Amino acid sequence: MRQNSADLNRIQLHGSVEAAPVLSHSNHGVEFYRFPLSVARLSGAEDRINVVAAKALLDRNGPLSPGQELTVQGEVRTFNNRTGVGNRLVISTFARALTEEEGPDENRLELTGTLCKLPSLRTTPLGRTICDMILAVNRRYGRADYLPCIAWGSLAHRCGELEVGDRLRLNGRLQSRVYTKTVEERLEERTAFEVSVMSMGPWEEACAAGAD
Repeated sequence: MRQNSADLNRIQLHGSVEAAPVLSHSNHGVEFYRFPLSVARLSGAEDRINVVAAKALLDRNGPLSPGQELTVQGEVRTFNNRTGVGNRLVISTFARALTEEEGPDENRLELTGTLCKLPSLRTTPLGRTICDMILAVNRRYGRADYLPCIAWGSLAHRCGELEVGDRLRLNGRLQSRVYTKTVEERLEERTAFEVSVMSMGPWEEACAAGAD
C-alpha cells in the first residue's frame, strides 16, 4: 500500500496561542515543544489544535505567550500512545514555519493518501448522513500517518462508495471534538481530532497540479 514518494500533507492554521510551549519529546538530540492553538470556525465554535515545533524554530520567533496571534504552516502527524493514558492515537500539527501576525482565523488542510479501511456510512439521530474513513498519508523514508476523516451529506455518500486501496485527494480542516469516556467507573473528558472533509477528488488531480 505504501509508495516510495511522500504524499501531499499540507496544513495552514491561523489562531491564538492558548498556553506557553512545553517540552514534548526529544529525537536525535533535538528538542520539540508542544502548545495549543485556538482556531475559530465560521460557526463560532473553536478547534483546539496541538502544535509541535522544534526548539530552534521557536527560538527564531521569540517567546510565545497566551493570546498571541500566530500563523502555522506544516503537516499533520500521528503516533500511537502506548502509555495507556489518554487517547491511543495522538494527532498534532508539526510546524515547518511560524509567523506572528494578525488576521482572520484559518484552518486549511490538503492531503493525498490511500484509503486503508472500508468507509463506515451511518445516519445520526437527527437524520444527517456521515461517513467515517481512515486515510494513510505517506511520509518519506517509508513511514505513514493514519488520519481519521469524516464527511457529511452528499459527500458522505460518495465516500461510502470507496474501496480499500483507493487513492484520494482531500481538502478540509483539522478539527477537535470533546467527548467523555468511562475509565474505571469514572468519567473522563477527552479530545478527539479528525479531518473534516470539505471536498474530494481523485489522486490524479494532485499529480496534475504538481503535488509531490
